[in-house]
Amino acid sequence: MVYPIVTYMLIAVTALCYFVSANNPAMKAKLMHYPYEEHRNKDYIRLLTHGFMHADLMHFGVNMFVLWMFGDIIETRFLETFGLMKGRLFFLLLYLATIVAASIPTHFKHKNNPSYRALGASGATSGLVCVFALFNPWQMLYLYFAIPIPAIVFAALYLGYSHWASKNSRDNIGHDAHFWGAIFGFIFTIALNPAYLSNFLTNLVQQAPF
Repeated sequence: MVYPIVTYMLIAVTALCYFVSANNPAMKAKLMHYPYEEHRNKDYIRLLTHGFMHADLMHFGVNMFVLWMFGDIIETRFLETFGLMKGRLFFLLLYLATIVAASIPTHFKHKNNPSYRALGASGATSGLVCVFALFNPWQMLYLYFAIPIPAIVFAALYLGYSHWASKNSRDNIGHDAHFWGAIFGFIFTIALNPAYLSNFLTNLVQQAPF
């Protein structure tokens, strides 16, 4: 049996980064997404490293739960499609590239704003949610562990809410990153294998419960 080891490696690395940075505020400050500093000093590595930093245990736990829940399934699908080495490499690229891509809009939006900072893997995990919907559009997800909702409906509502909240909410959550991470993850996966899109459209019609 082939195991999705990249998913578990990402969880392990993120856990290590979280617990080390939890007692090292200077490390967290140096690695978080800070568009003003990125633009001024060309410190672009922050576009990636912030995805391994988290504000608190709840923030870390939610993102790693989503990574475990969906990453396991998506990495396994990649292994089936591309083989062992390419499957693992492509899944790693999906996750890391989505962290970066999700942060680029806020980089340009806040590059002259010294008060804006962000951290967390939620851009990448948002991408995984939409990739899961690409593969399994009608599989039920359970909102708040209780309310059943098809993955494709959840993804559509999530995108709609993230877009609205990015323009209207003042809750200190990175809704821009959620929206663009979800969009990028979906497109990146289809670019890796365009057959995923045709399979998605077929499943959307043939497996529809109505």
